[in-house]
Amino acid sequence: MLEFKTTELSDKEWVNSCLKHANSMNCEYTFGNMYIWCEAYNTEIAHYKDFLICRWGTAPNIAYSVPLGEGDFTDAVNHIIEDAKSQGAVPRIYGVTAGYQVMLQEAFFGKFTYEYDEGNNDYIYLVEKMTTLSGKKYHGKRNHITNFKKNHPDWTFEVITSDNIPECIATHQRWIDEKGEEDEDLIEEFNAVKKAFDCYDELGWRGGLIRTGGEVVAYCMGEAQQNGKCFVTHFEKASADMQGAFPIINQEFTKNCLQDFTYVNREEDLGIEGLRRAKQSYYPEILLEKSMAVYHD
Repeated sequence: MLEFKTTELSDKEWVNSCLKHANSMNCEYTFGNMYIWCEAYNTEIAHYKDFLICRWGTAPNIAYSVPLGEGDFTDAVNHIIEDAKSQGAVPRIYGVTAGYQVMLQEAFFGKFTYEYDEGNNDYIYLVEKMTTLSGKKYHGKRNHITNFKKNHPDWTFEVITSDNIPECIATHQRWIDEKGEEDEDLIEEFNAVKKAFDCYDELGWRGGLIRTGGEVVAYCMGEAQQNGKCFVTHFEKASADMQGAFPIINQEFTKNCLQDFTYVNREEDLGIEGLRRAKQSYYPEILLEKSMAVYHD
């Protein structure tokens, strides 16, 4: 039987010990992501033997992660199926990448079907390319950055620390206020941002900001995956009306903070056309396809 609980900071050590064995660079597979979004997505976690299993949503509309860790994969999946049925829900496993799909097919031949939504794909880039932006295809990005520097000669990059976190929060709040509308998604995101900043050092996150005229105009932050080679950028915010703000925070953060990684995962586009164009314009090295596995008796 699986025993689920709300994610707490005290769970970090055992969760990360399981995530070291994750067979995917899926952006959901980080402790901080599970912790800061637990209220928005009703995220709960279970420690089953040497596996971590996540459960999202409210019954009967719930989904699970694949078992993350090491041990008897088939046994752990059977416990997911059992738990879903006890909740009156169809057993569904979210974020199934190609490798895990093979494992499910081998262990449960013909029992799962797979639903694919391209909006859930992860965009994963080479750190080296995001640092240099060299070559013809990045000409536009370099131009935007050059124009930003020309228009804001006093610009500076800073690593996010406890000293400048309040400014990042205030800037984020100002952007929301400027939209002048009540948007539940924006509020949930801001709550997640504040939760991340509240325990920034405990989570082990990294972040950076761009300052012009003494004020923060862009920031981004995220965390390392336990595989040691990929960093996940969870949040990137900038003034939409300031040309080059997004490209410069992306490049400067990568250049100054991510040189010990091979890849950076910049998460999904969620089917949002503008976000999709922006992510595609950086030419991902890997477009990580993820499916929903649905169990059938």
